[in-house]
Amino acid sequence: MTTWAELLASNRPILADGAMGTMLMSNGLEFGDPPELWNLEHPEIIRRVQRGYVDAGSQVLLTNTFGGNRLRLELHGREDRVDQLNRTAAVLARVEANAADHPVLVAGDIGPSGQIMAAIGGSLTPEIARDVFAEQARGLAAAGVDVMWVETMSDVSEAVAAIQGAKDAAPDVPVIATMSFDTRGHTMMGVSPERAAEALLGAGAAAVGGNCGNGPEEIIPVIEKMRAAFPDAVLVAKGNVGQPTLVGMAVAYETTPEMMAGFARRFADAGANVIGACCGSTPPHLRAMAEALAKL
Repeated sequence: MTTWAELLASNRPILADGAMGTMLMSNGLEFGDPPELWNLEHPEIIRRVQRGYVDAGSQVLLTNTFGGNRLRLELHGREDRVDQLNRTAAVLARVEANAADHPVLVAGDIGPSGQIMAAIGGSLTPEIARDVFAEQARGLAAAGVDVMWVETMSDVSEAVAAIQGAKDAAPDVPVIATMSFDTRGHTMMGVSPERAAEALLGAGAAAVGGNCGNGPEEIIPVIEKMRAAFPDAVLVAKGNVGQPTLVGMAVAYETTPEMMAGFARRFADAGANVIGACCGSTPPHLRAMAEALAKL
């Protein structure tokens, strides 16, 4: 067992994990089906995916709960299972973290609500969003996650609501928060890296950064800008391995493990403290990144 503070105290780059959805789809998850149900229906597959990332050197395992809030689960008629799905996911990740031969944290994964915030023309108010995220975070906290991990946000008010909700549920659990800067260096909603970092740190995030997007290249200027604006912040770089392309009937990504090893070094050079990968990544990508970071 270890803590977020202990990992940071090593003064070494922290390696997070890679994609969950990509790995589940390769194991038979159908497009559009909620991955969170696999925590109950196929727990052995969830654990195998997470074990692969641990074996590759990952020090942070995200739970399989990206869409585990009631608004997303409501689309599948599963809004009454928020607590069960999130608790189970955290227990599965904890089993693999505890079995690792190196310190591994369990991060409770919190993705977007799937709705548009009222500030930008939607119907979701910050108060409702905060309550929705707090409900999810309570399930994760009840199973003992080490950190909360808010990710892939586009609207800053939703990201702030997620941080606040997580802190409402578990005030003593650190919250990491990242946004997706996939539109000309900004999020889809026009948020700059500097504005994002200011808002997320101001809401109490222990670390901020960028994830997902169009590929690893676009994460580098995001980290550079955040580092310039906030020299003492803990920064996270967790980008996609490029854009998916169809090869026959299969989906392939252009960025190889060897290429991601190079990006891992570039993320660190830009100022990232926590480095991982997002959509399209696999354990071989993370293993190559771990080996590259070990040489720094």
